[in-house]
Amino acid sequence: MSAVSKAKSTASKEAPKHKKKRVSKPRSRLTRDAILEMFVKLADDRPNPETELEYNSPFTLVVAVALSAQATDVGVNKATRLLFAVADTPQAMLALGEAGVADYIKTIGLWRNKAKNVVALSKMIIDDFGGQVPQTREELVLLPGVGRKTANVVLNEAFGQPTIAVDTHIFRVSNRTGLAPGNNPDQVEDLLERVVPETFKKGAHHWLILHGRYVCVARKPKCDMCAIYDLCKFKEKTA
Repeated sequence: MSAVSKAKSTASKEAPKHKKKRVSKPRSRLTRDAILEMFVKLADDRPNPETELEYNSPFTLVVAVALSAQATDVGVNKATRLLFAVADTPQAMLALGEAGVADYIKTIGLWRNKAKNVVALSKMIIDDFGGQVPQTREELVLLPGVGRKTANVVLNEAFGQPTIAVDTHIFRVSNRTGLAPGNNPDQVEDLLERVVPETFKKGAHHWLILHGRYVCVARKPKCDMCAIYDLCKFKEKTA
């Protein structure tokens, strides 16, 4: 070994080893008992929660959820009632083509790109998945226009899997209440998956999104109507 190599070897042995800094994961501000009580109350308030998007199959649900990005469920339903009447299978949607799909969804934001994605995802479902909507998140997110949130909605609603799709409503409710604080949707989703009791995981997505849509609204939450008011950690309550 040369003198230079020996020097480098000695220096590396003597150099202090720096430990990797541990990054702590966000934690719920509620106790386990409080979280359980929260979902008991949300379940009592809305015993049978379900998506407000209209669909008749896993395929039409995928399309509806993909169209709902930056659009209201009411607006999407208005468009898809007519669209699904003529194309409610991947084959029919592919045959309709981009221009045909576009004619039905022009009232929805970003309709040009969404029409392109709907036709492309229909083709992929036919070519790569035998005409059936895949039932794993890893496969669903391969579809054009389908991200993690859309995949989670489809897995939960169509296939009964205990996934939680974090949209603006769930993000707001999770942070305000202290249930699952996080700086981004991925952090909130990860924490919700860890703290939501198993019994309530299937319906958690719907309870939280509906609570955010109709009670814990963005500008001025309707705290006087809130079923979980006494458990909520939000400092600026309106009642």
